[in-house]
Amino acid sequence: MLTISEFGRRAGLSHKALRLYDVSGLLTPATVDPVTGYRQYDEEQLERARRISMLRQVEMPLATISEVLAGTDEEALIRLDRWWAAQQATNESRQATVEYLRDRLLRPGSPGLSPRPVLLRDVPETKIASIREDVDQQALVGVIVASMLEIRAHLTAAGAALPGESWVIFHGAVTPESEATVEICVPFAGTVDPAGPIGIRIEPAHTEAYCTITREECVYPRIMLAYDLLHDWVLDSGHPTTGAVREIYHADHQHLANSDPAVDIAQPIRGLH
Repeated sequence: MLTISEFGRRAGLSHKALRLYDVSGLLTPATVDPVTGYRQYDEEQLERARRISMLRQVEMPLATISEVLAGTDEEALIRLDRWWAAQQATNESRQATVEYLRDRLLRPGSPGLSPRPVLLRDVPETKIASIREDVDQQALVGVIVASMLEIRAHLTAAGAALPGESWVIFHGAVTPESEATVEICVPFAGTVDPAGPIGIRIEPAHTEAYCTITREECVYPRIMLAYDLLHDWVLDSGHPTTGAVREIYHADHQHLANSDPAVDIAQPIRGLH
């Protein structure tokens, strides 16, 4: 058995951190004296403590660390990779936002979005797997990436066929200051059961108006100009909306060149017939 001081020294964790991890249930001492509250740790707990320390160094939240370390090492590796992919996507999105702002400051008179048409198409009934999350703008990209990875892994393990594209339905206005519910959706063919946060449902057939943006245009706040374009077209056309607005990502959109068409901003509307 190790005292809290010796355990903290060898694990690279302070007394304050160890007490926090105890309260949160992340790292409970092997024994606690009921009278003095004196904590002792088993030497076998050092590996878990060191993993917690490393994950905290990369600013992983305690709740996420608990999920990462909850299962086997193989499961921990999968959860770690998903979380890190989400962090990288969030950082890339922030960089793109800064680059867009710099461009607007350097060229204040330039249009933020070149003219493009709004088109119509009929979408058939589609079976989808989805995850719903409440997010703000800062967390949006990371949640989308992590959820997509989780859904695709579940569908692949079940032997489902994936067509390639995916989408996110916005059930409210996601802003830097407020959260709203988004639904991350992956269509598939086959028989798959729901699991954990992943639900299975049928997306009804509908008609939608949409405009297409490039990969470099799919960054906040530049992407909002495409939303404005679509919103104005729907108002001018007089077609009632029949569902929530969505972003539809083309197959392998993350690997496309910045100037390639990559995402459709779409609004379900009442059909023409």
